[in-house]
Formats: sequence, C-alpha cells, structure tokens
Amino acid sequence: MKFNQVTIKDIARELGISPSTVSRALKDHPDISSDTKKAVNELAEKLNYQPNIVALSLRQRKTNTIGVVIPELVHFFFSTVISGIESVAYEAGYNVILAQSNESYQREVIALKALFNSRVDGMLLSVSRETTNFDHIESIISKGVPIVFYDRMYNNPNSSKVIVDDYIGAKEAVSHLIEQGCKRIAHLVGAPSLIITKDRLRGYQDALNEKELELKENYTVICPSGSFEEGKKATRKLLSLGTIPDAIFAGNDPMAMGAMMAIKEKGLSIPQDIAVVGFSNWFFGELMDPSLTTVDQPGFEMGQEAARLLIRQIELKDKDQDDDPIAETKVLKTKLIVRDSSQKKTLKKK
Repeated sequence: MKFNQVTIKDIARELGISPSTVSRALKDHPDISSDTKKAVNELAEKLNYQPNIVALSLRQRKTNTIGVVIPELVHFFFSTVISGIESVAYEAGYNVILAQSNESYQREVIALKALFNSRVDGMLLSVSRETTNFDHIESIISKGVPIVFYDRMYNNPNSSKVIVDDYIGAKEAVSHLIEQGCKRIAHLVGAPSLIITKDRLRGYQDALNEKELELKENYTVICPSGSFEEGKKATRKLLSLGTIPDAIFAGNDPMAMGAMMAIKEKGLSIPQDIAVVGFSNWFFGELMDPSLTTVDQPGFEMGQEAARLLIRQIELKDKDQDDDPIAETKVLKTKLIVRDSSQKKTLKKK
C-alpha cells in the first residue's frame, strides 16, 4: 500500500469496519465510540492519510484557498507583499498557493490556468512586465472567480485593486532633487507597458514643469526589464552626453543601484557630481555607499489590504448574493526616505 494513495476505504479494510464509520470517526461524530475513533485516527496517522481536497471542494464548492501570482519572488517589495497577504489569509482560515510569472506573459497565462484548475476561491494578481493582452484574465473573471489586483494592474473598472500613489511618489522624489539644487535631472524609465511606469514618468515630468526646468528628451532612458544591468547601461549612455545630468531619478531601486555603479566607474562622486534617487525601498539600498534615497512603498500593508478585499468578495459570493461586489480601489501613500545619495545641500553645509 502506497502511503500517498491511502483512502478511507483502505483504513476501513485494515480495521474491518465500514468506510462510513471511518469517515464519521475522522469527523469526531458522537455516534462513534471513543475506542473506534482512537483506532481510526492512529491508523490514519500511521498510514499518512490525507483527505482528498479536490473531492471535498467538489462537494463543498469551496477550497478555502487563494492563489497569488507574483512577478518576481526575488524582488524585496513583492516579498513584503506576500507576507502581508499570508498574515491576513491564514488568520481568516485560508491557505495560499503562490505562482511566479517571472515577468513572462506566457508564464502568467499558465499560472492563472493552473490556479483555476486547482479550484482556488479567488486570486490576487500583479501583472508581468510583458503583459499587454488581458484576455486570459478576463476569461477567469467571466467564470466567476474573484480577482483583486495589487501594485500592477490594467484599467478594468469591474475589478478591485490595491495600489500606491506612484505619481505623487515620483513627483516628491524629483521635487526633493530640485530642492537640493539639481537642475539637469534624468529619469530611468521601467517597463513602458505598465501603468505604474507611466505614473512615475508623469510625476517626474510634472515636477520639472512646475519648476520650469527643461525636459530633455535624451535624459529619459527606457529600461524595459528595470534591472541593475540596464540601469548601469542606461547611465553609461547618459554620462557619454555632452552635458551630463546632475541627478538621476530611477523608476526602481535596482536601476538606481546600477546607476550608482556606473557613476563610480566614471570616477564621479555621489551626490556631489550626480545625485541619485530610487523607488521601492529595497533593503539593500540602505547598505549602498552612499546609502540610497528612495520612495518607500508599503508592501506589507498592500498585501494585507488586497487579501482583505479578496476574502470579502469570496465570502459575499458564498452567500449567493445576486449583485456582483462593487469594485474598490485602495490607494496607499508612499514615503520619501532621504539618505546620503541625494543630500547635496547637507554636504555643502559641512
């Protein structure tokens, strides 16, 4: 007998009792004697019996499981989001199945199908950098599976989402650089298809426009993967211009770190020659030399809010309410974390 194939019938056959008696004993039914319960539970543990979750879900129409699709597990921000999701989900009695798209559209499609086939009660999704076609998501929604977006989403008015104010966060970051006396501010732009990228670009542009600073086309460099290496390569390109920037605002911290490496390779000082600000507040940013100024996103809180929204929708659906749940959008505030990589005025005072 293979342990991973043990069924209630196997336990019943070993003990010489009926499968229905085994089932009731496992459920601690009052009509079953304590001796029988003890025998059943001891054998079930010995044989490593596990209930058939799929069969249970078919009977109960619920698995108490939510699926989470995340773009990158290595991203510090997303790891904090997962912690927030799990803290709320487990408290509410839900298990979490995690899938990684690895920033791939095809893998995102496969992940959603796998979660759907696993009969999860709902899904939390942050779309990949490659995703520009959303038919696979619409298909899941049309089947009645609740989906809540976190951080990255698309303009679906019928779905709930939890996001940060990327526009304000970027605008505050660039305004800080202007306050430090920077006038030639470049921007390393992330994946152009993402709404968060567009919002951060708008914040950068509006901050410059409000102070009547020139928006130079060659000071905006697109880095589709938003990686450390792309940040380094883009900064080398900026440093080859006739007039180099005196500050760089990067759309995320890995690009900002890449920028810092390229600046140091050129023999320039940070922030004296070029100030640098990132976005997302990676843990490693504080360990950089100089430490990286960045925009903090409340990832843990985002995960908590997204899980609460999803569980609320699942439970409304379980009550067979006629009306679809009203889509909600929760916008969380960012916070500028000022460190050494941008504080030019502080250095002058010294």
